Amino acid sequence: MSLARLRWRARRGTRELDALLGGWLDERYADADAPTRQAFDELLDAQDPDLWDWVMGHAQSPRSDWQAIIDDIRTRHRL
Repeated sequence: MSLARLRWRARRGTRELDALLGGWLDERYADADAPTRQAFDELLDAQDPDLWDWVMGHAQSPRSDWQAIIDDIRTRHRL
C-alpha cells in the first residue's frame, strides 16, 4: 500500500489518534519489516474507540503484532 494511502487511513476521528498513528507512520514505518507494515495496515481497520482504549492502556488489542505497535506508540509518547 502506498504511503499516501496509509497516511489517509491513519487520519482518525480525533487529533490525538491522528497524531499517535500518524507519528508512528512517519517515524517507524519506513524501518519496519514487512510483517509489521502489514500489521499496521490491518490495525488501521480497527474502530477508533478500540484504538483509543488500546493506546490509553485500558485494554489489550486482540493481536500480538498490533499490540507491539501500540506498545511502541505508548512508549514513544510515555503513555
